[in-house]
Amino acid sequence: MITYKKSGVNDDKAEMLVALIKQRVKQASFPRKMSTDIGFFGGFIPFSTKNKKSYLVASCDGVGTKILIAKAFEKYDTIGIDLVAMNCNDVAVCGAKPLFFLDYIAVGKLKIEREKKIVEGIIKGCEMSQCVLAGGETAQMPDVYSEDDFDLAGFCTGVVEADGILGPMKVKNGDVLLGVASNGLHSNGFSLVRKVLLSGRGVKKMLGAYQIPLGRSLGEELLRPTYIYSTLLSFLAENKLIHAAAHITGGGIPGNLVRILPEHLDAEIYLNSWQIPQIFYMIQSNGKITKKEMFNVFNMGIGLIMALPERNVDRVQSIIQKYGFRSFKIGWMCPGKGKVRFLKKSVG
Repeated sequence: MITYKKSGVNDDKAEMLVALIKQRVKQASFPRKMSTDIGFFGGFIPFSTKNKKSYLVASCDGVGTKILIAKAFEKYDTIGIDLVAMNCNDVAVCGAKPLFFLDYIAVGKLKIEREKKIVEGIIKGCEMSQCVLAGGETAQMPDVYSEDDFDLAGFCTGVVEADGILGPMKVKNGDVLLGVASNGLHSNGFSLVRKVLLSGRGVKKMLGAYQIPLGRSLGEELLRPTYIYSTLLSFLAENKLIHAAAHITGGGIPGNLVRILPEHLDAEIYLNSWQIPQIFYMIQSNGKITKKEMFNVFNMGIGLIMALPERNVDRVQSIIQKYGFRSFKIGWMCPGKGKVRFLKKSVG
């Protein structure tokens, strides 16, 4: 049985590091304190405009080892969209509207055609998210990266007024949990994916092979760009139709949904309420991975979860459809202790 840890990713150590950073930041003497603890989807910095209390919301993220799939398959036009999505989505689930985006591209040696395709993807992602590409940095570091290697990072800043913030403080007992479909793997879990599906020689041939269950080649499936939900979320937040939202990235549903749970409520998720895409079954079967591990690593077909009053469900699902996404009623908020629980019964 293969696990995420065996593929080289140690989530326990990552959590220890985050805890150390939180502790050190609390002790630091910054001129302006953050209004939320480190570990939420975005960092909140207060400021005032026109007698209204507002917040800048900032996010920083990358696309992980998905870039190695792009490199092996020699397809670079989608990972820029991923980069924007990972950051803008995180800002938007806080209730903030993304304002501007910055990119950082580090290379061993500049390859103009490759970098051009990456940047075109970033621009397309910014257009989709209605976020300005304000600048960035391209670093040439031949002593750090080999000639063909590169890495990407992105930075997004948004703004939200105090009464528009989404989060656990607004979530209520009885809130419905709506799941919005993902576009496959998005940008998480690729260290495990590569170990399970692409170990050994002939990786490019494996990526190019057509897979009947997927309806496309493996490379095309793995490089499907992360859905950008930020414009949808901004509309729903501005119209006060939802209480909170969780971007389902690393840590899967349990690791991300828990971030929007109040201490006195649990989230009940019903496993038979949506159809899990074939790529996840392929990964699980090839790696003999447990269902629990799959849900702790991947989004399993749900890229976004929103908590909202039951009276708003029909309207919100209609809006989601107009934005081009599919949604499912996947659970409820109920009395508990801030836990995510998976059940096999129907939503009802």
